[in-house]
This record gives sequence, structure tokens and C-alpha cells, in this order.
Amino acid sequence: MKAKRALISIILAAALVLSLTSCSSSGKDPAKDSGQAAVAEATEASKDAEASKDADASKAAEESGTEAGAEGGEEAGTEAAVPETIMVTFVSSPLNVPSIVEKNHSILAETFASLGVKEVAYSDLTSGADQTQALASGDIQFLYCVGATSVILAAANDADIRIISMYSRSPKSFCLFSADDSINSPEDLRGKKIAGPVGTILHELLVAYLATGGMTIDDVEFVNSSIPDALAALSGGSADCALLAGAAAYNAEQMGTHLVTNGEGLVEATITCATTQAFYDEHPEVVAKFLEGQKAVLDYIDANPEEAIAETAAFLDLDAEAVKEMYGNYDFDMTIRDSDIVSMQNTVQFMLNAKMIENEINIEDFVIR
Repeated sequence: MKAKRALISIILAAALVLSLTSCSSSGKDPAKDSGQAAVAEATEASKDAEASKDADASKAAEESGTEAGAEGGEEAGTEAAVPETIMVTFVSSPLNVPSIVEKNHSILAETFASLGVKEVAYSDLTSGADQTQALASGDIQFLYCVGATSVILAAANDADIRIISMYSRSPKSFCLFSADDSINSPEDLRGKKIAGPVGTILHELLVAYLATGGMTIDDVEFVNSSIPDALAALSGGSADCALLAGAAAYNAEQMGTHLVTNGEGLVEATITCATTQAFYDEHPEVVAKFLEGQKAVLDYIDANPEEAIAETAAFLDLDAEAVKEMYGNYDFDMTIRDSDIVSMQNTVQFMLNAKMIENEINIEDFVIR
């Protein structure tokens, strides 16, 4: 009977994978295709892993002789063992002070040690699509800094992902620059070539700014570029404007580049921390310890601000005074506020309008708090 249930589980999982793959390949919109392929792959990996896990568990139960049943028919309900290694993402840019401080002082490792975790390993994946794919496959347990846009893209494509805390908010650190000082309104941007990364907070900033003047992204020439490439295009004259963030934005402003707008009042620039519902259900104590460790990092920064700034400056090879000035633009409070939920729900609408996702989601359904 158990072997039969395992077979049914595998067949159902395979059916889900085939259904998901079919749905994910039906769209033809370029903006949506730029991110959904990776997320669909992540979802398929998650479903395959779950089916494999069910089959292995059923086989183990058969081979063990179902000892619990022999003792009176009671179900065996042993608690899942805590992993010896916990994998978290490490993203240092644009100015991720908590991540740098945590790694320098092994704060998460110390926090997890009481559970028997022997090692905290770090993944250097920085692409949101790559991060959510690795999370869904089980290669990573915690995304310690992932943009709300990446979470929404994964969730809208049925990947298992849950926000467990906030990482940062920094609307002033996301900016639109121009080489032309006369560009000071959305109307001034009409027909201009603007370089920046598609499907990001910066993209959302541009859309929100244009909307204040009754305009849309179709009223400008938006060129998909990385932040370094956008800055190079602006400097070289091949773009009229560039969308920049973090240190690149700070340096551009210091060089006298004309600031058209920043994200204040337009976007909250929400960055989150995430895990999966499956991992939370299996290891709630590990998730609780992660949050405890995150708070310990913030407590250290509050108690040692100069040291934290110096460590960040050294790691990023930046001037300490520049880091201190930029740090004032960041809110690293880990609490998930009602305003964060509203902001992320606005991002859902932005992504729907930009045809980056097909299905509307309710952010509250993907938050654990």
C-alpha cells in the first residue's frame, strides 16, 4: 500500500511538473521571458525534489518494517534532523552592511550552533532569478537579501518562496541621472534614451516617475543595461539618462552628474529575506534562529556603528566617509511593516502592467510573520 502511495505521489508530482512547464512556455512577451524561464526551472526543480523526497521516504518506511505499526499501529512521527550545513546567500552590493558584518563576525554560525549546525556556507549568487531557483531546489536555505521583484516573480510562477523578514529599504539610493541639466520633469524625458536594468527597482522607479506626468514607458526609449553599462552609456553619450543605484549613484552625484529624481515618494525599494514554506514547516526552529541571528547583526551595528562602517568600506574598497554618508539612506529594520506589504503589492501591479507576470498574487499569502 505504501509503495502504491509513493507511486501515486511520483505520478502526481510529474503531472504538476508537466502542467507547469506547459504554462510557462506559452508566453511570448520579451519583458516577461527575461525572468520567467529561470523561475519556471526553479519551480520544476522544487516539484521534482519533492517527488523524489516522497519516494525515498516511502521506500525507507518499507525497508524498516514499519516498526511503529508493529507496536500498536501508531504512526511514527520523528522530528526532522537539523541540517549540519546551512547555506545562505551573500550579497555585498550596493551597500549591504548587515551581510558584510555578519560574515566578518560569523554571527549566524554562532547563533545556529546551539541547534547542532556545524557550518554556515555562503552562496555568491546575486541574480534574483538564480537565487530563487537555488532556494526552490533546496541548494540554499535562506536568501539573505533578495529584491521584492524577484520574490514576486517566483511566487507568481508557483515557486515555493516565503518572506520571513525585511532586509532593507533605500528609496533615495535608486536614482535617475541625466547628462543634460535641462531635464527636470517627466515631459522632458519624452523620446529620450534611458539605460537601466529591466525588471528591477530602478525600472519600477522610472515607470512611477513617468506616471507622475501622465506618461508611460512607451513614451521613452528604454534600453536594458546593467548599472555599470548604463553609467558607461551616459558617460559616453550613447544614452541621455541612466538609472543607477548604490555606490554608482553616489559617485555619479559626486562627479556633478545631474540628478533628475530618486526613489523617494515613488518606490520603497524593498529588499527581503526569504526561505521556503517546506523548509519552514520542517525546521521552524532553524528559521527562528536565522531571525535571531539577523537581529544580532543589527544589534552589533547599532552598538558599533563606526566599526561597521569601517568594515564595509574596507570590504567594498570605498572611502569610509562615503559609506557613512550613503548609510544614512538605508533602513535595515527587519520588521515586516504594513507599509512594506502595501509597497510590495504595488510592485505586483507594476509587474502585471509591465507583463513580467501573468497572474496577480496577494503578497500576504507569501509572508510569514
